Amino acid sequence: MEANAGLGIRANVLAMSPYVPGKPIEDVRRELGLERVVKLASNENPFGPSPLAVAAVREAAANMHLYPDGSSRELREAICAKFGVGEENVILGNGSDEIIHLLGVMFLDGDDDELMMGDPGFSRYDASAFLAASRLKKVPLDAEYRHDLSRMAAEVTEATRLIFVANPNNPTGTIVRRTEFERFLDALPPHVLVVLDEAYGEFAAHIEDYPTSLDYVREGRNVVGLRTFSKAYGLAGLRIGFGFAPPAVTDAFHRAREPFNVNSLAQAAAVAALQDDAHVAKTAAANREGVARLNAIFRSVGAVPVESFANFAYADLGYDAGPVFQALMQRGIIVRAGAHVGHPHCLRVSVGTPEEIDAFEAAFREVAAEKRG
Repeated sequence: MEANAGLGIRANVLAMSPYVPGKPIEDVRRELGLERVVKLASNENPFGPSPLAVAAVREAAANMHLYPDGSSRELREAICAKFGVGEENVILGNGSDEIIHLLGVMFLDGDDDELMMGDPGFSRYDASAFLAASRLKKVPLDAEYRHDLSRMAAEVTEATRLIFVANPNNPTGTIVRRTEFERFLDALPPHVLVVLDEAYGEFAAHIEDYPTSLDYVREGRNVVGLRTFSKAYGLAGLRIGFGFAPPAVTDAFHRAREPFNVNSLAQAAAVAALQDDAHVAKTAAANREGVARLNAIFRSVGAVPVESFANFAYADLGYDAGPVFQALMQRGIIVRAGAHVGHPHCLRVSVGTPEEIDAFEAAFREVAAEKRG
């Protein structure tokens, strides 16, 4: 009999699959005996954080023996000033992952409640439903790998409490537009809260009809917007996310969150990062060039890329992407295969530096030629 088998761990927890991050560079280097490894699997900012954020962390490090400001006062004020919202609309978390988790804690209560999401979508939405032992309804993306909002609205029931819409979506990078999103909101009953996950929003902000949660929160809609400092701001290692919410949601969030859920180094770095618009603009511009280049590489070997507005490219190779993923790994290039999200023919590649994309292109063309040969 397995040790500790009688502890009574809840069945809904045991039904979950642990989150599997992109394979660490050091693991690949050690396992395969490689000197150079390029990681294009985790949608990180290849250009790093703002120098202002690095300097702020160095200064704040001297006080790491002290508990952080539990209210994150300076950061909350910086967010309010930057985005033109009141403090009653701002939530902060240990990454936006924590906010996703706590929204499930706040709104889901067993089998009578339901969380809805697109399929495929970010796996931590699934986790919120599992941890609450609530229903999980996954609505397939449409033929263009976009959220099928009309179908999602049609499948709402009295049990539906939360609907997550990632815009841009992960793993596909696709977006929904303002008119269709507002039509979707108008079709929903008042007991439904829509969580508009804008983790990659800075990369789509140049699109004229790209909807933003800020507008809907200001209007008093049942919408929560999620943002992160992990992507465009380049602070993934510090784990800090934020969001915009109606005052009642903000109040409940503060009741549910941990007392010191955002560490002091993350707070200092985020305040500084918000001041460096040039770094974010440079990152976004370089990202558009990187996505275009990755798409061109995919097309050149007969793959079909999706129109991605995130910091990665997503393409249908037309055949099993698993062996391609493995062959690239053997050459020191870490990417993501789509089998784990139900797209076995797809490959997701994060935008890297020009040199990293060079390395991917050389390895990918070699693997594709072997496949054709």
